[in-house]
Amino acid sequence: MTLDIERLRASLLREPSAGHFVQEDGLEDQPLTPAAVLFPIVMREEGQTVLLTQRTAHLRDHAGQISFPGGRVEADDPSPIHTALRETEEEIGLSRERIDVLGFLPEYRTGTGFRVTPVVALVRPPFELAIDPFEVAEAFEVPLAFLLDPLNHKRHSLHYRGALRHFFAMPYGDYFIWGATAGMIRSLSERLGLHAA
Repeated sequence: MTLDIERLRASLLREPSAGHFVQEDGLEDQPLTPAAVLFPIVMREEGQTVLLTQRTAHLRDHAGQISFPGGRVEADDPSPIHTALRETEEEIGLSRERIDVLGFLPEYRTGTGFRVTPVVALVRPPFELAIDPFEVAEAFEVPLAFLLDPLNHKRHSLHYRGALRHFFAMPYGDYFIWGATAGMIRSLSERLGLHAA
């Protein structure tokens, strides 16, 4: 499956919106830290892929997890796009000249206290990455068709802070894609109408 870019663009929000949001299980009444991530779809000749990172094991937030490049909004960031592009450049060295922003997914509110704006963009090869070894253990690509296929969205649960939490995961080879990253991928597949009613 190759995703039609105009169909993709039409499924996205044109502006970030806190009025549209997805909320994880276990989110308590707490102040949420604003953040933004890049959902980078790489336009490979052999098929579209999604560029993901594995966070290093020593980080305070989401250590060792598979994630999109991105991070918390800094005081001088003028927009979520700026945050996502800045963080992507800092984490993996992907130049913003190779990135075309298409739109936004609904804000994603995590049980760990973040409200994340996912910025969906196309990435045009060729490009070289320069990974920040403090934050990123590895960068890798997964076929977009695999990630969007509902058959690959597995339901899981775990006990966290005294409550049973449910979440999606998309195991791919040795990678266990779950939590907020899987939730945002699920959000895109739902907006594209890939799930049976």
